[in-house]
Amino acid sequence: QVQLVESGGGLVQTGGSLRLSCAASGGIFSGYNMAWFRRAPGKERELVAAVSRSGLSTHYKDSVRGRFAISRENTKSTVDLEMNDLKPEDTAVYYCAAKSGPWYISEEYDNWGQGTQVTVSS
Repeated sequence: QVQLVESGGGLVQTGGSLRLSCAASGGIFSGYNMAWFRRAPGKERELVAAVSRSGLSTHYKDSVRGRFAISRENTKSTVDLEMNDLKPEDTAVYYCAAKSGPWYISEEYDNWGQGTQVTVSS
């Protein structure tokens, strides 16, 4: 099992930017596909972005494509989410997640961080 710790959340105004980071330990990081999820108050958890083990394949939720960018550094066991042009609807707790196995788009991840709060004020 890999342990995940998120950082970088905070309060930002509409149109601002934040960079979330997730540090992994306890596993072979390059063996995991990585993702960022979010859960807004009163809403279901949703997949925001995902990146394959090699970093060559990515996936984005439609509403964040072009504004968010996921990247990973396997030598440092980290995965980041760069968020630009933030909107109030991006307000949520953001979670880092990992899953082993082949790359495919799904929400079935089995390793989770504790989450970091992102609040976008209007």
